[in-house]
Amino acid sequence: MTHARITIDRDFTIADVPHRLFGSFVEHMGRCVYTGIFEPGHPAADARGFRTDVLELVRELGPTVIRYPGGNFVSGYRWEDGVGPIADRPVRMDGAWHTIETNAFGLHEFMDWSREAEVEVMEAINLGTRGVEEARALVEYANHPGGTYWSDLRRRNGAEDPFGITLWCLGNELDGPWQIGHKTAAEYGRLAQETAKAMKLVDDSIELVAVGSSNRGMPTFGTWEHTVLTHAYDEVDYISMHAYYEEHDGDVASFLAEGVDMDTFIDGVVSTIDAVKAAGKHRKQVNISFDEWNVWYASRYNDVEAAAIAALGWHEHPRLIEDVYSVTDAVVVGTLLHSLLRHGDRVKIANQAQLVNVIAPILSEEGGPAWRQAIFWPFARMARMAKGRILRLAVSSTQTPTARFGDVDEVDAVATWDEESGRIALFLANRSLDSEATVDLDLRGLSATAVHSAEVLAVPDGGDRHSANTLDAQRTVGLRPLEGVALDDGVVRLTLPALSWSAVELEVARS
Repeated sequence: MTHARITIDRDFTIADVPHRLFGSFVEHMGRCVYTGIFEPGHPAADARGFRTDVLELVRELGPTVIRYPGGNFVSGYRWEDGVGPIADRPVRMDGAWHTIETNAFGLHEFMDWSREAEVEVMEAINLGTRGVEEARALVEYANHPGGTYWSDLRRRNGAEDPFGITLWCLGNELDGPWQIGHKTAAEYGRLAQETAKAMKLVDDSIELVAVGSSNRGMPTFGTWEHTVLTHAYDEVDYISMHAYYEEHDGDVASFLAEGVDMDTFIDGVVSTIDAVKAAGKHRKQVNISFDEWNVWYASRYNDVEAAAIAALGWHEHPRLIEDVYSVTDAVVVGTLLHSLLRHGDRVKIANQAQLVNVIAPILSEEGGPAWRQAIFWPFARMARMAKGRILRLAVSSTQTPTARFGDVDEVDAVATWDEESGRIALFLANRSLDSEATVDLDLRGLSATAVHSAEVLAVPDGGDRHSANTLDAQRTVGLRPLEGVALDDGVVRLTLPALSWSAVELEVARS
């Protein structure tokens, strides 16, 4: 039997829950845009071609901010191609994903869609093949009220009022040799600095994200962040992080512990930011935008799918990395969300990649239905329930050995306290494949008065850890009531199924 004790003290908090922590990502890649969020002619499409069935699921998922339009795609993208009359927009070759881009969906369409989805826009600019002038022009087009060339063009294209985009990414993964316009850290740092200055001369209210390492395994990791921030610290507000995780060679114990890797990755980037801040005697604080993260079986794409796509030739919106997610994947995604939340003092933005079809919590079929993947549920519950202050937990848990991370806690947890509603939201993962976990809560400064809700995602009856939701069985994996919650005279004990992720809300009062 796995056992854990979690101590929660009202006065030991980390930060307010960042509103933008539960973000997502829409890239012109595969079927994320075309037949994902946008499919004119679909039975559920509205007059603008937006799939209303997908929109309903997006609202249920609850992302607060969405990064657009890429990703690797943006490093070769001309934003001007996606504005103006659709019939006049050029058809282009997208070298990033070896596809044809029709530009039938562009900036105006995404702004309209984002309002329907009730999300903030995080716009990425091309610093691969383009530079300062094109970025400056895009800010003017999007945010200036009128009376100038680019702002008046926006008005002629149907948007009288400015879009008011606050959050901007200064390129994407330019440390990577696979990127169109790959640069050294010094080259990118100077370009980011000068682009940021020019963009803020147009609109000094915007916030800017500099490109960090595209993953922790890059040979330039650490030195890239240090060099870029040495150039651009005063001009930017965040530096990005990207990480994808998958199960390798059946090593499920290490896979379930990937949250440990994310914790270490974040701590390393925080240290680098603060070293540059100290050395440069800067007064402002640069924080982190973890603007790509998820479980992604990249080895499948690299070994099989990439070759298949290349063999097809140039096509519109082919199927790309449409991973089907299992119970195991959902538990890992839950722990990655835990990691992001417990670093909410420095990770102020995070974007799960991507929103629909492409390694996504939502899948859709062209002309057919849309449904929730297993990983939908941890994101949806945390986005809805994590409110108020992030609590600093003390967790003592039975541990399990892993090949990559040594001994790790079998129970991983994070919690928030919303004083206004009088609730603690507690999120827990049991990493054990075969043992239930009993969890005792030690509340200090607060007393539990009632269990408001308790749900669990676990292996379904008759299933196994690979159980997943598919076109033919869309509700195999989901949340069900967590029966093992006992509240006796203020003492809380939970029993978590093996290989599970749980969300529990407690009504509490000050004590």
